Amino acid sequence: MKSLAAFKAALFVLCLVPLARLVFFAFTDRLGANPIEFVLRSLGTWTLTLLLVTLSVTPLRRLTGWNSLIRVRRMLGLFAFFYACLHFLTYAGVDQSFDLSAILADVVKHPYITVGFTCFVLLIPLAATSTNAMQRRLGGRRWQLLHRLIYVIAAGGVVHYLWLVKKDITQPLLYGLVLAVLLGLRLWWRRQPARAAFSRPPG
Repeated sequence: MKSLAAFKAALFVLCLVPLARLVFFAFTDRLGANPIEFVLRSLGTWTLTLLLVTLSVTPLRRLTGWNSLIRVRRMLGLFAFFYACLHFLTYAGVDQSFDLSAILADVVKHPYITVGFTCFVLLIPLAATSTNAMQRRLGGRRWQLLHRLIYVIAAGGVVHYLWLVKKDITQPLLYGLVLAVLLGLRLWWRRQPARAAFSRPPG
């Protein structure tokens, strides 16, 4: 238990490093020629990174046998939502000055913003129902069905990134490859019992 608590504490601090880096860059005037774009890109990248790290918890648990690893998944998911909120607030508040008409026009006009905004909205119910109390209130099956939206959100995040960069698509493609591996492992594991039952001789 002590080792798990230490691991969670270290992971919590590690998840705050990207934010601390941005704050440090802001105070030392190292955000580049377009600081808003730099902050937006950084926050968006870390949102997607943390979504994929959250999705990697289950495969790592199965591959390593460290079942306690599942206890950090909620924290990682909430950090992904935290960075998504900062990403959206930077766009809506700093870049668009909370001009609702301009934001809605952007959402309608630019597909990458449409996808990104949709993913952010879908993250909200996942964060709101992340507690044990909400899981009990919804019931295990409905809670699991709702939280499978993370697969759609992660895929949308990759598409959002891919449509945003336009020219050098190497990094979003790498994110897409990681996501494909994570989803592929889940699909393969899910098919194993069915295959075993099919291949079992009668009687």
